[in-house]
Amino acid sequence: MKNLKSIKSRIAPLLSANSWRTLGRYMGFGNQKSNAIISSPDALAQFINGRASHVTQTSLYGYLKTRAGTRFPELFKNPDILTSINIAKWNIWLACVSDLCIFTGLLIHQSGRVKPTEIDLLMPSILERILHETEFSPEAGESMQTASESAQQRISTWDWTLDYDDDSIFSQSPEALYYWSPIADELKVRDEEIVRNSVRFRWIEVRRSVREKLDIESIFQIEASQNQVTSAEIN
Repeated sequence: MKNLKSIKSRIAPLLSANSWRTLGRYMGFGNQKSNAIISSPDALAQFINGRASHVTQTSLYGYLKTRAGTRFPELFKNPDILTSINIAKWNIWLACVSDLCIFTGLLIHQSGRVKPTEIDLLMPSILERILHETEFSPEAGESMQTASESAQQRISTWDWTLDYDDDSIFSQSPEALYYWSPIADELKVRDEEIVRNSVRFRWIEVRRSVREKLDIESIFQIEASQNQVTSAEIN
């Protein structure tokens, strides 16, 4: 318990929202929270995209702000650093999307309302929706294509029937924040536990929100209807 309190107190500066909210919008990630029920595949894609964006924004900019201190605004005046931040932002965002897709698929399976094969079809299509609707800026870097393929592979081959702990589900986002953050390696080594836990703590509210808002029956009814329309159009 003491260790948990110590970690929370050390990452508290990373959780402040005021000073970097505007910068988050400038970089393309705004606060996209919504209280609406998730009742369709499109709504699910929007929810995952929005929450992944928010976790990315708060985690990355929070870490940069903590390390840069009063020099934080100056980071955005340096073209090289700005490019590195953009690359980090997109890779962390995709890792967050991947983690949240996996969590949602497992939550659907745990409900016992649909077969794993149905989840096999739904969750990769949700990722495809998100990627299709997202315009990657040139600054995202060449790594995004490989990262997108890895995320698709991860989701399409996941075994929804097995039991996983949270660290196994939300494994990509802490790793991405630690790896991609444009901070000197000698500093990141000291920060590793704090950085990884800063992301894990942010997922707590998101997990609760998914459980409260997810209308599984409606999502699959609409998905089935859309698939029928698509099949009719093809035939």
